[in-house]
Amino acid sequence: MPESPRVAVVRPFRTEDRAAVRRICHVTGFMGEPADWYWSDEESFADMWTGYYTDREPESAFVGEIGGRVVGYLLGCVDSRKAWNPADVGRRHSFHRGLPFRPGTAGMIWRAGRDFVSDVAHRSGTVRGPFLDSRWPAHLHIDILREGRGSGLGRALIDTWMERLRSLQSPGCHLETLAENAKARAFFTTMGFETFGDPAFLPGARARDGSRLHNLVMVRSVHP
Repeated sequence: MPESPRVAVVRPFRTEDRAAVRRICHVTGFMGEPADWYWSDEESFADMWTGYYTDREPESAFVGEIGGRVVGYLLGCVDSRKAWNPADVGRRHSFHRGLPFRPGTAGMIWRAGRDFVSDVAHRSGTVRGPFLDSRWPAHLHIDILREGRGSGLGRALIDTWMERLRSLQSPGCHLETLAENAKARAFFTTMGFETFGDPAFLPGARARDGSRLHNLVMVRSVHP
């Protein structure tokens, strides 16, 4: 007989999930693949992208389990004005832990500085700060291990998050992804998100072939 499919279960985040969330963040941190090739320091990476959500707004965080093991998460923020700026978190780590001089993080940090100066000097118009718009005040981060993909977990996590936003009468939600991540863009489109504005350069970010990467904002209204 064929093996029974594994069932994905979504539940609220618990404090004991924190380590699993941080690990998943780092091993899926580059378009679903490990981020260690460009940012080897897991502690700072996880703090930048998960710290606020697990430590300050855990009521907006959800995890997905298969067979009792956490294989994915959605970390949400109802009011994006309250969230930590990942760049500020990274700067704190850089100052206190010397990341600009460590192999595995130094390249990204110095390249980001050069990119920012160059983009501003050339007035590219594509460098921007955190996305804040009252029409879509909430935002989310979602990551799923390979073993959880194709199980319906991504859809279930987003549906759970949108239901929370409806219960809070939030008008809308946004997310940010890499413009070059075609699979993510396609998935978010099927979940009702639409592209907002033009892609923007991400200072320091590169594909494996050395080409520059771009940040893309997508938005979805909570109520039809």
